[in-house]
Amino acid sequence: MMRPLRRALILDCDGYTTPLFSADGRHLAIRGNAYDHSVEVFEFPSLRRVLGTTLGEPSPGYPYPQEWHDQMRSWSRHNIAFGTQPGVLWVATPTGTLVEVDLESRRAVEHEVLTGLRPSALGVTATGELLVAGSGGELVLLSVCSASPRSRTASTDASRAAAVAFLQSTEDVPDDGADLETHLVLTDGTRTWQADDLATTVAADTTAPTWLQLTAAVNAAQGQGRSK
Repeated sequence: MMRPLRRALILDCDGYTTPLFSADGRHLAIRGNAYDHSVEVFEFPSLRRVLGTTLGEPSPGYPYPQEWHDQMRSWSRHNIAFGTQPGVLWVATPTGTLVEVDLESRRAVEHEVLTGLRPSALGVTATGELLVAGSGGELVLLSVCSASPRSRTASTDASRAAAVAFLQSTEDVPDDGADLETHLVLTDGTRTWQADDLATTVAADTTAPTWLQLTAAVNAAQGQGRSK
C-alpha cells in the first residue's frame, strides 16, 4: 500500500505541472504555476532549491494587460526536460530556441536548432534524445552532441541511491493521521518548518512565501499561539 511520508515539499501557490526527475535521480524540476511560467529545480534527496526563475515576464497582477496575456499564452507548459546528462535541464522557448542549463555552474547555452518552430512540448526518449513537438504538428528528434558541457550518461545506481536516502530521512504518516498537516515536516527548498512551528506562527513579512503569509494571517485572526 502506498502511504504518505512526513517529509514534504511545499510550493507557493497552485497550478503546477507534474514534477520531473533527472535520469540520475539527483534533481527534480517543477513547472508552473497558475500565475507565472515558473521553473523550480530542487536537489534530491535534500530538497534544496538550486534554481528558481520565471519564463517570460512575471505576472503584473490583476487586471492583466492583454500584452502580458499574449506572451503568457506563447509559452508551452510542457517545455522542460532532463536528458541523460547529469545536472542539465533543457528548456524550449516560444521561438524554437533550446536552452541548455547546467545546474551546477548556472551556465546557460542557447541552441538555435528549431528556427520557425513553436514548441508545444519537450520530452526525452529512453536513450536520451530530445523529442520536440511543434504547435503545427511537427515532431523533431534531436541528439545531444559530444561538445555539450555534460555529455556523460547518468548511472541508474545513483537514482536508486537517492530514493533510498530520501526514504531513510523520513517516516510514514501514522495510520491515524487523518489531519495530514499536523504530521508533515515542510520545506520550500530554503527553510524547513515543523508542524508545531506553523501552528503558532502569527506574523510573516512580505518577503515570506505567500502560503506562509496566509497561514500567519489565519492563525492571528483565530488568536492561536505566539509567533516563533
